[in-house]
Amino acid sequence: MKKIALIVLGTLLITFAFAQEQSDSSKLEKIKKGWSFGLLPAISFDSDLGFQYGGLVNFYNYGDGSRYPRYDHSLYLEASRFTKGSGIFRIMYDTDKLIDGIQITTDMSYLPDMAYRFYGYNGYDAVYNSDWTTDEATDYKSRLFYNLDRKFFRFKTDWQGKLYGEGLKWVAGVTLYNIGMSEVDVDALNEGKEDVDKLPANADMPGLYKKYQDWGIISAEEADGGFLPLLKAGLVYDTRDNRPNPMKGLWTELVLVNAPEFLGAESGFTKLSIIHRHYFTLIPKNLSFAYRLSYQGTIAGKTPFYAQPLMATSMLRGAYSEGLGGGKSLRGVIRNRVIGDGYVFGNFEFRWKFARFNFLKQNFYLGLNAYTDVGQVVQNTDMDYDAIRTEIEAAGESFDNYFKPNSEKLHMSVGAGLRVAMNQNFIIAVDFGKAIEKQDGNTGLYIGLNYLF
Repeated sequence: MKKIALIVLGTLLITFAFAQEQSDSSKLEKIKKGWSFGLLPAISFDSDLGFQYGGLVNFYNYGDGSRYPRYDHSLYLEASRFTKGSGIFRIMYDTDKLIDGIQITTDMSYLPDMAYRFYGYNGYDAVYNSDWTTDEATDYKSRLFYNLDRKFFRFKTDWQGKLYGEGLKWVAGVTLYNIGMSEVDVDALNEGKEDVDKLPANADMPGLYKKYQDWGIISAEEADGGFLPLLKAGLVYDTRDNRPNPMKGLWTELVLVNAPEFLGAESGFTKLSIIHRHYFTLIPKNLSFAYRLSYQGTIAGKTPFYAQPLMATSMLRGAYSEGLGGGKSLRGVIRNRVIGDGYVFGNFEFRWKFARFNFLKQNFYLGLNAYTDVGQVVQNTDMDYDAIRTEIEAAGESFDNYFKPNSEKLHMSVGAGLRVAMNQNFIIAVDFGKAIEKQDGNTGLYIGLNYLF
């Protein structure tokens, strides 16, 4: 499946400002006051999903400018849609001014995805065969063999307040998900295509999602998704000097999330998430090194399959918080490649701001980053391989084509990226990653907002 990105940085960044300036000719970067905002169109083409059109806008209010580059209010709006039906529709608001001393972040999103990635559980224990999705390969099955149709609604509100001193904080939150799962709608995706380009019908070539149901790995109760309420509580220690791109400081969090059955969860469970981030200045204002280490594990209950990819954090930094694999965790590794009851991962990154300038009365800098990402499942999702082997072989297929038990090891990728930052908060991000192992895919190109962490 080929994707052609039509976004060209620079020409696609359209910035306006409704801010008053604090004049100081001795400084290149001017203090921002009042409102400003940045726009970024989203235009691309996918041979199966169709054309993507839409965009995003982020409004910032800097108040009287006394806290710049910290803002008083941030309102983020995103709406983009593929012509076949997938899309992102999202509103997020972030402030610490509504209630004195309390950071409030609210997000409401509807994220329909007609080709959501699903590769199985426990990393390398689940075999990935790229030839099955390559039209020209002799053993081709379907371009969307490792996909399903997901309808994803999320409403979340997080609160964060001081507990001790300036660094130690408490965090709490409530998230409501409504997740619908089904087989890929092949008829819709084939509409308007030449016969030679059409996907095979589900009845003729079921995907991995359907096979997992047939083999009893995904139960009938969980197969179509469900309602998922999550309660969150935790501690955060934060000494960053700048939230969008720190040059120094720590950002560490311990978070517990619980899906209580009395609120309607299909299956109750509790997960523990620990994330540690550290930032070092190598050259003042220009070069830094940052790393992130993370663990998430299931400490009670059973997580339904549609909730397995979800990652618990103190705050949401993008439309998705899922993994491992993809632009928010292991760049270059295919999205959702590394899924299990528990995992660890790390990101190690050099960040260089190589140019600063003023344009359209806004403060800009350009940055480059180079990184290595690693991750691994450390708590397996339970699999009865003997029973699964019996089911697969009874259907005339080879168990080894789908499973290689006890093969999980470290997944690795390397890459580099470009950043275009306006007023230190609106940051366009382009990252390119390369997976080290063929079982993790090949390369990934990601265009979005913000530094990874």
